[in-house]
Amino acid sequence: MRVLPLLSLLTAAFAADVSDWKTGHVSGEVLEGKRDFPCYSLSRDNYTCSACIQFHDSCAWCGAPMFDEKKPYARCDNREKLLEHGCSEGYIEDPVTKLEVTEDNKLSDQGQVESEEEAVQIKPQEMFIEIRPKSRVRFNVTYRQAVDYPVDLYYLMDLSYSMKDDKQKLSELGDLIAERMRTVTKNFRLGFGSFIDKKLMPFIDPRIEKQRSPCPTPCAEPYGFKHQMSLTTNTAKFKAEVDKAEISGNLDAPEGGFDAVVQALACNKTIGWRERARKMIVFSTDAGFHFAGDGRLAGVVEPNDGSCHLDREGYYTETLTQDYPSIALLHQMIKERKANVIFAVTQNNQELYNQLSGALPDVSSSVGVLAEDSRNIVDLIEKEYLKISEKIIMVDNANATDGLKLTYRSMCLDGTTLRDTNVCEGIRVGDEVQFEVTLEDTHCVEQRDFVLRIGPSGLDETLIVNVKVLCDCDCEHQDRIVTNSAECHGGDMVCGVCRCKGGNVGKYCECNRPGMSTAALNEKCKRTNESAICEGRGVCNCGRCECNPRANPEEQISGEFCECDNFNCPRHDRKICAEHGECNCGKCICAPGWTGRACECPISTDSCLSANGKICNGKGECICGRCRCFDGPDGNRFSGAKCEICPTCPTKCIEYKPCVMCQQWQTGPFNETRCDQCPFKVIPVDELPVINDTTHCQFVDPADDCTFYYLYYYDDATDNATVWVRRHKRKFNKSILSDCPPPVPVLAIVLGVIAGIVILGMVLLFLWKFLTVLHDRAEYAKFNNERLMAKWDTNENPIYKQATTTFKNPVYAGGKKAM
Repeated sequence: MRVLPLLSLLTAAFAADVSDWKTGHVSGEVLEGKRDFPCYSLSRDNYTCSACIQFHDSCAWCGAPMFDEKKPYARCDNREKLLEHGCSEGYIEDPVTKLEVTEDNKLSDQGQVESEEEAVQIKPQEMFIEIRPKSRVRFNVTYRQAVDYPVDLYYLMDLSYSMKDDKQKLSELGDLIAERMRTVTKNFRLGFGSFIDKKLMPFIDPRIEKQRSPCPTPCAEPYGFKHQMSLTTNTAKFKAEVDKAEISGNLDAPEGGFDAVVQALACNKTIGWRERARKMIVFSTDAGFHFAGDGRLAGVVEPNDGSCHLDREGYYTETLTQDYPSIALLHQMIKERKANVIFAVTQNNQELYNQLSGALPDVSSSVGVLAEDSRNIVDLIEKEYLKISEKIIMVDNANATDGLKLTYRSMCLDGTTLRDTNVCEGIRVGDEVQFEVTLEDTHCVEQRDFVLRIGPSGLDETLIVNVKVLCDCDCEHQDRIVTNSAECHGGDMVCGVCRCKGGNVGKYCECNRPGMSTAALNEKCKRTNESAICEGRGVCNCGRCECNPRANPEEQISGEFCECDNFNCPRHDRKICAEHGECNCGKCICAPGWTGRACECPISTDSCLSANGKICNGKGECICGRCRCFDGPDGNRFSGAKCEICPTCPTKCIEYKPCVMCQQWQTGPFNETRCDQCPFKVIPVDELPVINDTTHCQFVDPADDCTFYYLYYYDDATDNATVWVRRHKRKFNKSILSDCPPPVPVLAIVLGVIAGIVILGMVLLFLWKFLTVLHDRAEYAKFNNERLMAKWDTNENPIYKQATTTFKNPVYAGGKKAM
């Protein structure tokens, strides 16, 4: 078995610029195209009415004679401009894109076996469109799957020896297949065919006996394809035909199944396909397949023609003379016959047939895994049929039509999101799906009338779209051509433009140049072979360019080939040549005193002079009236209008700082003697002056934490410095910049605090002493008061004992003495 090679299949690329989804309408709408170029830019080489209306869908043509005398080449423009320029309505050629629905029957569910009417699953059924080149028309197509829609199922079986058990199982399950399918649709028919391979080496064993019976047990001779039974509702006949079919065999692994598929599709009458039915082919095999080119191994080089070649017994007659079909042919026939294919294959071949199914775009196909003896064939057919029938792929034949392109959008069943797709899945019986279709004519071809067919893949029902492309003008018809026109010097006037005769050429056939064509004269109006005639800015009149006038009379086009003008020169500040010169053929001719590409640069260097009389302060050069500053040798960079700024250069601010501090506020590191030696005297001011070429300085005085400001001007020539200092310092207080307050007398504050503490202490001491004396006196007075108020007599107190003792001296009689 071989792996399927990569297949290169050409598919149409769809793209459209469409607007919002609009439901319910079938009349369609005309979409305005994108306008990339003005209509009057149409090439003079093909300046005809048909070329104009093909140039863009908004372009119209004025066929009035001599109309372009006033405004050259204005015949091709939009309708409003032509009317504005004086072209009457009767001379304007402006075909209109329109759409008309000619058949729009309602959707119906008819389709039962007993019904004579056919189901209507697609709406509308036919329409007529007239479309201009490069325009688009949008319309809606609605699909609804009908109940009991007819199904024709043709079972195509590999009857090589390895499928012997599968044949027996298929015979047993024939009635069950029909019964199961009738649960899906009552209008069901079944057919049967078989295939082996070409009876040629190396596909079969070359031995005579093996050619007659290639199997291990007796079997039939190999054959390419045999049609066993046409489509019928008689399932008993299906069982009999499967039983009667003979097993055979081949030598190599791949089989000739593609021959069988092509014959089953090509032999429409023999197989019995109905026109309005879902055509199903069940391709059952346990092997791979041969395709185009393999026949050369056996000497078969004639390509498969895709036609029906069956004899009366149903055998494929060209199996020995025509090569296997290509995958492209297989895809084409499946798509044209509106067939659906189910590949019922064994597990080990599933990936191969998945690749094959993927190589069949816009075709309803699926792959199911077959059991070893095909016992699951009924479930597989039902499952894969539902998978195919529930997937709607809207297809068309626009790929075969040059110049027309169709694109699709749909919401499918979610009803919320409009997507660029022609595929909707999960569609069941009764579900209604709407597709938005956009038809665009990209360019004109010789053919003018087309028939497009749009419909679901695998179904014969289609919307027929009759398309007429409006590539020609009515004024070009023979009956409207003015022959031997005087305006054309004997030539014919077609749509207002001269068509010359004889040796005359030119716009009005006014150039009598025998032997020379208009094309040859036009070549003389080209600057180079690749250039446009008169550079696209003039007309070629008898081999000479006549340049077009401009709307602005001050703008002029000139030159032998109209290659020059006075308005396409370099600009400065949006002004041509900076208004300091004249524009001549794309280059500025500058006035005296000016130079540069756009005359934007003054020759004088006055604008670069600094206040010190030096050009760019001696730190740069004057280029185009502006200073270009140098980089210093020590890496410093100068900037500013006059190169007066150098952020990285050291300034004299630090050098002058001590002198400023000592002279203005008597602070800083300098004493009085050193301060007198400063090379300048500061100039106190309330606000620093604004003077060019000065340097601003600011520092914080650590004495009071305030910022002081000064500026200086240093004259390099005299080596003198002038310094201005602001009298009042400043200080930030809560993000607010204010003048700095005077210095605080710290010593006085400290002495005052000490004196206050001492005085307060003495006052507190005196107050304590005074309160103590008052308290003692109060206590003493209280004691005396209590003593005076005592109520007992000391002599009567039994426990009282006198502190003194009295006794009498017997010797002394004069008195008493106390002890």
